[in-house]
Amino acid sequence: MASSMKNFANASFPPEVVSVMEVALDSAVASLPEPVISSHVRLIAEAILRAAHSGERDPVVLQRLALLELQLTPR
Repeated sequence: MASSMKNFANASFPPEVVSVMEVALDSAVASLPEPVISSHVRLIAEAILRAAHSGERDPVVLQRLALLELQLTPR
């Protein structure tokens, strides 16, 4: 986790963007089957951070991008 998350060590988001990312993360995690695996949550969070950092602000789009990336990530 630390290696990929360090790309965001100096990232800064305004409070309204953090709120949008939180909604996207909560929705994406809620859609996962039980039991939820922490590595999946991490991958989703990283995808949301990347997309938000690139300018995406729609929580539905952030959620969909993150879930799609999770499906495409080899495990």
